[in-house]
Amino acid sequence: MRLSRRGLLRAGLAGSAATALGGLASGCAVPTGSTGRNMVLWYWDGGLGDTVVKKAATRYGADVDLRAVKIGGYYRSKLLTTMTGRAHVPDIAGLKGEDMASYLPNANQFVDLRTLGADTYRNRYLSWKWDQGIADDGTMVGFPIDCGPVAHFYQYEVFRKAGLPYEPDDVSAGLDTWEKFFAAGEQLKKRIPGTCLLSDVNAVFENVVTQGGARYVDKDRHFIGDQDHVRRAWALAVEAKRRGIVSDLVSGTPDQLSALQDGKLPSQLNASWATNDIKTGVPRTKGRWRVAQMPVRPSNIGGSFLSITKECREPEQAFRIITWMLNADNQAQGFADAGLFPSTPASYGLKTLREPDPFFGGQVTMDVFGPAAQRIAVAYNSPFDVALGQPLKDEIKNVGVLGKNPEQAWKDAMSKCRRIAQHLGVGL
Repeated sequence: MRLSRRGLLRAGLAGSAATALGGLASGCAVPTGSTGRNMVLWYWDGGLGDTVVKKAATRYGADVDLRAVKIGGYYRSKLLTTMTGRAHVPDIAGLKGEDMASYLPNANQFVDLRTLGADTYRNRYLSWKWDQGIADDGTMVGFPIDCGPVAHFYQYEVFRKAGLPYEPDDVSAGLDTWEKFFAAGEQLKKRIPGTCLLSDVNAVFENVVTQGGARYVDKDRHFIGDQDHVRRAWALAVEAKRRGIVSDLVSGTPDQLSALQDGKLPSQLNASWATNDIKTGVPRTKGRWRVAQMPVRPSNIGGSFLSITKECREPEQAFRIITWMLNADNQAQGFADAGLFPSTPASYGLKTLREPDPFFGGQVTMDVFGPAAQRIAVAYNSPFDVALGQPLKDEIKNVGVLGKNPEQAWKDAMSKCRRIAQHLGVGL
């Protein structure tokens, strides 16, 4: 199941983001983010925990009037528009993780957080997450908010009925390779007709790609989406379809939610933040779910950052606010409020995150997500990855949902990738 709250952005938006940022004027301008004591923070609904935002306004109220504004709609487009127009630019701006690579080539539009002392905080955060906020020239654009370690969500009683491992540790150990995972899907379907292990083939394709240390474009600006690491992910996704362990339902549709409700889709590979999506999407399944490690190793979906724009009049004060809001205690509160999984390992042992979750049968899900977050593979974060990965994701979806011939789908994906690469100036 690929849920919508942190859905990846479409390729066209990725291209437009790079273009829009590239067109921003350089040099100093009249500060627009703050006036007098005012300091403006932009973020999106669910991007920060409400409790922490309110406490920050109170904590720093003697020095500054912190005005936190939730921006609806296409957040990135609105931020880019204000920055391009150099009017009403926020002092502090949230940056979504899936957008981060498109901001980094234009790091000069943000304050380099290293100049404010960011390096002294580095060892408090997941190293791979910290590095995602740093541009190729070493400029630190984003300070880590959350991350999205991926795990295996499954329905306990359905697995037990199918004769599969059903305790979390046993599921983690027994389904620790893709072959074992696929075999479990075949057994599930045989023992309980009408069930499928996963909603769609993209759950396999995207997670296998992100389990590794490479994506679609390398540091030298060459397209690598036709290489073995992507071919293997494609082949595994096709194999999942061939073996009948994925449905032909589209994620997020009423039919798919009904299948989750009825136990016909009793399993999914998704990020930690999906705990809240499951709770709100299928609340009647309370108590049925458990969480185990995903096959091979964890991947990551989502996770965002806070930045300080060049328009900020008081960057030192903004930095003090950011580092307080994103300390270990407050990141734990953010998880409790909004399901934002902490990028601070010190949070994982705090009581806030050690409470048994009744929705997951009393399981302490941190025992799965915490170790997963610390095992994420580091990959180069190219500003062109979204645009050049999208044709592959679109075509493998055509294989899974429409039954398109996999060989033709691969050829079509490569053709689209070549055209996009040439347009973006990415080498082939």
